[in-house]
Amino acid sequence: MTKILVVDDEFLVADMVTCLLEDEGYEVAQAAHGRQALAMIKAERPGLIITDFMMPLMTGLELAETLKSLPEYRDLPIVLMSGAQGAIARDRHDLFAAVFDKPFQNGRLLETVRELIGTAL
Repeated sequence: MTKILVVDDEFLVADMVTCLLEDEGYEVAQAAHGRQALAMIKAERPGLIITDFMMPLMTGLELAETLKSLPEYRDLPIVLMSGAQGAIARDRHDLFAAVFDKPFQNGRLLETVRELIGTAL
């Protein structure tokens, strides 16, 4: 089963996205910021990352830049969800497979996840 890592310092948002994905059969892990996410990714590579932009210690943009600078993670799809920084991310096609502005439609997020990694098994 493909694991998805949800990275967001807003626990309610992270829990909502996690529940949405788990209800579809995906295995999901959570991180509260980019530094924690990096450690988790290095321990067990997920198939997809869904990250917030604004977070303490390391932003979603910094997380994406770090991962894409490492050859072993260049092909790892990253989806950004942002309350205010979506425009910045939309200009970075090299970093993000998709960008969602908060609040987003759950169905569109699920559709994007299926396009990027397929359905849960």
